[in-house]
Amino acid sequence: MIKISTRGQYALLIMTSLAEQDPNKYVPLKLLSHRHNLSVKYLEQILIQLSKAGMVDGLRGNNGGYKLNRKPEEYTAGEILRATEGPLSTHSVINGHSLSNAGNIEFWKGFDETINSYVNSVSLYQLVQKNLDDPGFEYCI
Repeated sequence: MIKISTRGQYALLIMTSLAEQDPNKYVPLKLLSHRHNLSVKYLEQILIQLSKAGMVDGLRGNNGGYKLNRKPEEYTAGEILRATEGPLSTHSVINGHSLSNAGNIEFWKGFDETINSYVNSVSLYQLVQKNLDDPGFEYCI
C-alpha cells in the first residue's frame, strides 16, 4: 500500500527549504535542524539518502552543509519521495492474495498510475512558489 512516512514528508520539506536558499551557498545541517525542529542525526540520514540519489551536494567543514545540485524546476515531488520511500506503488496489493479478479487488479494499477502521475507533475519550484504566495499565520496586536 502507498504510505508516505515522515521521512518522505521531511525530505520534501528539506528540499523545499534548500530550494528557497541561495543556490550557490551550502546550508549548514544545524541551521536546517533548528529551522525545522528536527534532530541533526535524523536530518542527516534523510540528506544522505537524497545525496546518494544525486539530488543534493554535501560539503564538510566550517562552510559546509547541503545545497541542491539542480534548479528547483528540475525536481519533481515524485522523484524526491521515491528517493526516501522507494517505489510509490500498491504492488504488494496487486501481487498479494487479497485480489481474486481482474477488476480489482485493474483498479489498483489505475490507482498507482494516478498517484505517480500527480507526484511527477508537481515540481519543487511549484512547491516553493506556493510557500512564497502563502503568507502563513500573521499575528497582529
